[in-house]
Amino acid sequence: MNLVKRLFAPIWKTWFFFVFAISFLVLYPFFFIAIKTKKLEAAFFLKRIWSFCIAFGSGIIPKLVFESKSKKMPQPCVFVANHTSYLDIVLSTFYIDHLAIYMGKSELLKAPLFRTFFKGMDIPVKRTSRIDAHKAFTSAGNEIDKGRSMVIFPEGTIPKQPKLMPFKNGAFKLAIDKQVPIVPIVNLNHKQLLENGGYFKSNGCCGIAKTIVLEPIQTKGLTDQDVDALKETIFNLIQHTLIKYNGK
Repeated sequence: MNLVKRLFAPIWKTWFFFVFAISFLVLYPFFFIAIKTKKLEAAFFLKRIWSFCIAFGSGIIPKLVFESKSKKMPQPCVFVANHTSYLDIVLSTFYIDHLAIYMGKSELLKAPLFRTFFKGMDIPVKRTSRIDAHKAFTSAGNEIDKGRSMVIFPEGTIPKQPKLMPFKNGAFKLAIDKQVPIVPIVNLNHKQLLENGGYFKSNGCCGIAKTIVLEPIQTKGLTDQDVDALKETIFNLIQHTLIKYNGK
């Protein structure tokens, strides 16, 4: 069975990236117009369509479990998720019900065509530069002031090991500074469907992608002195949920 999976994985990943690229090229003119005219609501709607095309076109079926009292997300808020796979980003639009801005690595600016899309709609950050990171979080604060939510992966990268890496402070300080809720998101099995790594060595297959949406955590009344405690609380919530559903 493992041999079959290894042989199938690169074939499926080739198909996945084909669907990813073709659907992006088809939608690109519409993205370009929406971004250039600063119609970000329309651009986010297009992003939802793109995610739908990628997921169902490659045989990925999103399964959302809401442990929150409501499926309606607070606006604005900061979405904080564990990072396991590029699928985490693709499938996020299935639970985000309003315009949200993503913070991501600045290396994406080097990709042809994708540069206009990413720079015009999201916030690139060079995580090794404190100055650049500060500018990025200032921009994120400005977006929240406009009523837009932020999507941040506080581990800062996709871990090589199947466990949570320590969280960085930025997302939690941002939420406290702006006094907006944090919505913890738990990506359960995305790594088993699309794994970051060697093309012929990593996982890749169609299947059901499971995501848990936890109850929003309020930050009203919290100060900078509460950043570490808030970060630890959410880290433990996500880790506990991973253990609850995955057993590890």
